[in-house]
Amino acid sequence: MSDAKRPAKLVDVASLSFEDALAELDQIVRGLEGGQQKLEDAIGAYERGAALRRHCEAKLAEAEARVAAIVEHEDGSISTRKAD
Repeated sequence: MSDAKRPAKLVDVASLSFEDALAELDQIVRGLEGGQQKLEDAIGAYERGAALRRHCEAKLAEAEARVAAIVEHEDGSISTRKAD
């Protein structure tokens, strides 16, 4: 990212919500597609984007496991079962 577009301090990827990580990843992708970054900035953005992608995939897998653990009983009540 160019200095004008670079956040003052990058937040640790692990602390981001899925939505915040996805929004930042989208911004990085648009910046890379624009092709206006210096090579070193583009490489740094790509590395950050890869970390954000992994974080989003992990968050999605976690959410999928939680949804899969929801059980509806015959009486209509809902509970969760322990994940494997």
